[in-house]
Amino acid sequence: MPLKSINLEKMKLTVSNPKVLIVIGVSVAGILILTAETRRRRLKNTVKEDFGAFIERFELLPFAQLPPPAAKQLLSGLTFAISDVFDVKEYVSGFGSPDWKRTHEEAGKTAIVVTTLLKNGASCVGKTVMDELSMGITGTNSHYGTPTNPAMPSYIPGGPSSGSAVAVAAELVDFAIGMMRLVWWPELELEMEMQYVNGLNQNQAGTDTIGGVRIPASFCGILGFRPSHGVVSTMGVLPNSQSLDTVGIFARDPSVLHRVGHVLLQLNPVEPRRTRRIIVADDLFQLSKVPQQKTVYIVSKVTEKLSGYQPPKHMNIGQYILSNVPSLKHFHEQTSNLQDGTNTLKALSSAMLLLQRYEFKTNHEEWINTVKPRLGSGVSDHIRAAIKAQHENIKTYYKVRTEMRAALRSLLKEHRSYVTFSSLPFVLYGLVTEITSVYMMSIDTHFGVQDDGILVVPTVADTPLKLNSKKAMLSEFHERAFALLSITTMSGCCQVTIPFGKHEDCPVGVSFIASHGYDKFLLDTVLDMYQSLQGQVSAVTSLPPSLDLNGNMDASELLKEKGNAAYKGRQWNKAVSYYTEAIKLDESNATFYCNRAAAYLELGCFQQAEEDCSRAISLDKKNVKAYLRRGTARESVLYYKEALQDFKHALVLEPQNRVAKVAEKRLQKLVS
Repeated sequence: MPLKSINLEKMKLTVSNPKVLIVIGVSVAGILILTAETRRRRLKNTVKEDFGAFIERFELLPFAQLPPPAAKQLLSGLTFAISDVFDVKEYVSGFGSPDWKRTHEEAGKTAIVVTTLLKNGASCVGKTVMDELSMGITGTNSHYGTPTNPAMPSYIPGGPSSGSAVAVAAELVDFAIGMMRLVWWPELELEMEMQYVNGLNQNQAGTDTIGGVRIPASFCGILGFRPSHGVVSTMGVLPNSQSLDTVGIFARDPSVLHRVGHVLLQLNPVEPRRTRRIIVADDLFQLSKVPQQKTVYIVSKVTEKLSGYQPPKHMNIGQYILSNVPSLKHFHEQTSNLQDGTNTLKALSSAMLLLQRYEFKTNHEEWINTVKPRLGSGVSDHIRAAIKAQHENIKTYYKVRTEMRAALRSLLKEHRSYVTFSSLPFVLYGLVTEITSVYMMSIDTHFGVQDDGILVVPTVADTPLKLNSKKAMLSEFHERAFALLSITTMSGCCQVTIPFGKHEDCPVGVSFIASHGYDKFLLDTVLDMYQSLQGQVSAVTSLPPSLDLNGNMDASELLKEKGNAAYKGRQWNKAVSYYTEAIKLDESNATFYCNRAAAYLELGCFQQAEEDCSRAISLDKKNVKAYLRRGTARESVLYYKEALQDFKHALVLEPQNRVAKVAEKRLQKLVS
């Protein structure tokens, strides 16, 4: 495998010597130093060309393409980056920590997931920055710097896999892989422990949350995929918490995400099409700044137009978990005031935090106590708390995880058609009941399950924080985030975060969640819906406040109304733009083409006006205005006979139409 390595420290030398332009006066003995220009150049050089995404650049070339008749490699021509937890032969996996890198040897083998991507034609171009030891969700690293969020440079990119997300968002690579990690915040360490012992009081909350791929994907405005736990190999990946760690994928293009997902999950390309049930978690949107009304509206309009989707249904996921995960009683106090399920989600996050701490301590306590690494201020408290933590009733952590997976499977597989095992031999029945959920998925598919659910939730509660935000803001940010992110982490389900435009000028993401093992179903759903979703997002985002969503009016109709307003205001070009956006959302509406033709006529674009009218007539043979406007367009370019026919058609449909009568007389004279 040919390797071409570039040392980061050497790269820094090339950008630390800004040129100073000097102007030598002809008649004045002296030198004028253009200090303003110097400052501008220095500022430019502080923004790295790679947005600070990479720790180390190198090139791993793909495996050779087999000659025909072998099929072309699925990822041929694509480039990707990896977080600093994936082993690459002859390189040290740094875990985002210089001390870790210093005290560990080069990898003897490349991680299976990286090798799989190379075998399928992709090229790896380097390792990316991440939160130190995967302990953070802001994406900052005191040793290697914070990658610049391309969507909002003065805001955090999100983490831990910040560099990978930035590399994709900045179009430095086609896709990237990172790790889904659990992280925590230390302000309420003692209360956190007491929650487990005494139950969780409704006025208390552990300030912990999860990070990984979903947060930076949402903050950088790209796609992020969290596969089902355990379905992608983690051989050759540095562990944090094996029960929660999952390899994740970033991409800008849903087709790229789909292809990479198929490669890593080794999915069957052919599968029976299922009816999708869309379930909206209303209570989670209440906890989030993501606008629920617009999100539900967008999803509803898309599912109406696509085949194989049921209308969205609504539920309170917190209440559902409270009723179906009985082991959470160990993590919160049973009170009568749990109607919104919020305390249940806090208890779930507490269980998740304790599980992660236990496994992190098991994995890394010896190294931390021996090496005593230099830790950034943002992670040192987290790591020390994990190492000092004492754990009792560890089995309860895992029991919550098992119950969560069963609860989500029951919710998202509610209407599937089960095979009647009673008709099978008794011995076979006993074997089937012992099969794990992954194998259960294949059995369900074999017997023709046709109806599966997608849970729709906001990806993160808040929009990105500004860089160097105060600690108090970080604490609140974490507290609001964990309730949303713990559901998938503790159930092991698969999840894709999808860009849903902006809110308050910040990127927002909405997530689709499917049952554990139904990764292909989820990826197929995202690929099927993505273009329509983005069309609706674009349309809704461009609406003025006066034309906000109301009733059941379609976004395309709202755009048409906006176009009408621009037309009345004699803003012909704006009218054309709005009608064009409406047409993108609904190409079957004759009125949109007819109205755009009217604006084109005002602009003197007669050919475009004629084409739009012809399209409108093909959609609606009785559209009088389309005949009138096409006649006007044709008359304007001296096609009198064709124009006369159009006005005659209009008179057939409306015999008393005065415009058509006058035009017919005028054209009759011109033709004769």
